[in-house]
Amino acid sequence: MPTEQYHEPPDELPQDVRTFARMCTSLIEEAEAIGWYAQRLALERDSAAAAIMRDAQNEEFKHFSMDLEYLLRRTPRWRTVAERILFQSGDILEHGEEGEEAVDAGNDDESNPPVAPWSGAPATGSPSAAASPDSLGIGGLRGRDA
Repeated sequence: MPTEQYHEPPDELPQDVRTFARMCTSLIEEAEAIGWYAQRLALERDSAAAAIMRDAQNEEFKHFSMDLEYLLRRTPRWRTVAERILFQSGDILEHGEEGEEAVDAGNDDESNPPVAPWSGAPATGSPSAAASPDSLGIGGLRGRDA
């Protein structure tokens, strides 16, 4: 039974592409929830209610970040661009152009699928460098300075 997350017949898609689509949908839903909480918090005058909403929004930040990390670990071209944009100071647009150039430079064959199986090798210096392919490495973040 097709859903809105698929643009092709789901039964014809490989399992990894269906999982990728589900995770993209989850990422979108988390982003929407973050926005909904931002709107609610902008209007809420009851401090106890606002505190509960802030706590719930923090959970959505965590879920969004976990979804994004999962997708980036399984999509090397996306990760290449993201590494040049995320957590960088300076002009975001310039970093975006650099990320696009980097992925274009390493992509001589445009027939490469946008979703590649996870290589098992996280980015150098990544906090999850010791994580297994089946782990998001979240436990490895405990005790790290923010």
